[in-house]
Amino acid sequence: MLAGRRTWAWLRVLIQHLPPESHTMTAIRNSLSDVELDEQADLGEPEKGRWSQAEQLLALLADRVAQLQYTLICVNTEKKSQRPDQPEPIRRPGAQPRKKKTAPMSDAAAERLFQLINGGAA
Repeated sequence: MLAGRRTWAWLRVLIQHLPPESHTMTAIRNSLSDVELDEQADLGEPEKGRWSQAEQLLALLADRVAQLQYTLICVNTEKKSQRPDQPEPIRRPGAQPRKKKTAPMSDAAAERLFQLINGGAA
C-alpha cells in the first residue's frame, strides 16, 4: 500500500469503530428496515449493539422513572378511565415498539373456551 492511500477494509473498520452517538452510526441505525431490526433482535447479541453500556443503562433508568411516575399517578387516580396509558420504553437498537395488548376476552368467548377445555367440543 502506498503512503496516503487507504483500502476499503480500512474504511469499514473505521466506520465500525465510530462511537454509537456519531452522526454516521445514527444514520445507519435510522436507515434499518423493520425486517432488519427484527433480524437483529432475533440474533440476540447485545454485545454487538450500537449503543454503549452507559447509553443502555441511561435508557433503563429513564424507563424505570417513567414506570414509577405512571404507578404514582395510577395509585392516586380514583377512576380507571382517567388513568394514563402505560409509558412506552425507550426504543433500543434492534427492538421494535411494544405491541398493543389485545382486547380482553368477552364472557361468551370465555364460556366457549371453558366448554372446549372441559370436553364440550361438540
